[in-house]
Amino acid sequence: MTGQLDVSPLGELVVARLRGEPTTALLRSCQERVLGLAHGTRRDKVLYDATAMTAPPVQVALAQRELDEGLPATGLKRAIVVPDSRLAYLARLAFGDGDYRVFYNDPIAAMQWLHGPAGRD
Repeated sequence: MTGQLDVSPLGELVVARLRGEPTTALLRSCQERVLGLAHGTRRDKVLYDATAMTAPPVQVALAQRELDEGLPATGLKRAIVVPDSRLAYLARLAFGDGDYRVFYNDPIAAMQWLHGPAGRD
C-alpha cells in the first residue's frame, strides 16, 4: 500500500496519521504540513499516529532525521505511536535527539504525556 497522510488539529494537538509505506517525499510533506499547522495555530504538541504504517527502508527513516536536522529549533514536543518494535526502532532513528517519546499502541498515554509538563518522561 502506498503511503497516505492526514495532518489535522485535534484540540491542542497537531495530529499526523501515516498509513501504508511512507516515502521520503511523503515524510517531507508531513513535516511541512505539521510545521505549517503548528505555526499557524500556535500548537506545540504533535501526535504522530503510525499504527497503520508499514515499516519503510532504513534510508527513509534516515531521510526524516536529515529533515529534522535541517530545521532551526522548533520547540515541538512530539509523541509517536507505533504498532511494533521495528517501527519503534525506525522512529528513534528518524527523530534522533529531539523532544519526543515513542509509545506502543497507546495513543491515550501519548496524549497524556504531551499534555504533561515539558521534558517530563
